[in-house]
Amino acid sequence: MAARIDPVEFAGRRVVVTGGTKGAGRATVQRFVAGGARVMTAARQTVDGLEDVRIVEADLTTPEGIRRLADAATEQLGGVDVLVHMLGGSASPGGGFAALTDDHWQAELNLNLLAAVRLDHALLPGMIARGGGVVVHVSSIQRRLPLHDSTTAYAAAKAALTTYSKALSKEVGPKGLRVNVVSPGWIHTEAADALMERIAASTGGTLEAARQSILDALGGIPLGRPARPEEVAELIAFLASERASAIHGAEHVIDGGTVPTV
Repeated sequence: MAARIDPVEFAGRRVVVTGGTKGAGRATVQRFVAGGARVMTAARQTVDGLEDVRIVEADLTTPEGIRRLADAATEQLGGVDVLVHMLGGSASPGGGFAALTDDHWQAELNLNLLAAVRLDHALLPGMIARGGGVVVHVSSIQRRLPLHDSTTAYAAAKAALTTYSKALSKEVGPKGLRVNVVSPGWIHTEAADALMERIAASTGGTLEAARQSILDALGGIPLGRPARPEEVAELIAFLASERASAIHGAEHVIDGGTVPTV
């Protein structure tokens, strides 16, 4: 059953979502728009189909792209009330640690860790000066369950993002900002399909065999299915809302029960 959305819950709120043009990021952008927010995201190229969303052309894996988005948020929105880091993913080859070059590692860190760190550095001082705001960093259950054959660098970067987020929450909580982490498991997105294709290419197997290898590495999903992008977006919207006003410095897992420990 679809959640009932209050069309004015985020009225007047200025929201920046990175990675907001595909998958769970796109669903998150649409969720904030449906709640009445003014929303901005970034893309490397022109994107169609996102109505009522300001899209900045920028590569957020670079310091220059971060500055472009931060400047646009300041100039066009007048500041930011909610900052959601959805940007992430892995384009490294399968084959374990030996297949990863320095370039692979740097690319994974730029995408999955440093983009968030740099944008926080650019935008959080303004949020602190205004006396409040919400930051949500999207990490991954792979920080605890890394897939060693295919996503070692991604998992390590997300682990660093989670630890950084905890440190940040301790620093900025007393200054009026709430910081939380959302750690999804397998989400049914285009990126998940691309991961299966890379595994199949590196092993010479089928897509179904690649899908099963991921399930086996995760130990299965007790709920029986991956999460839908809209479900992840709903959790993020809750954490950004006044309904979650006492939730701070915490990690929120949405994985269908994949992580087998407390």
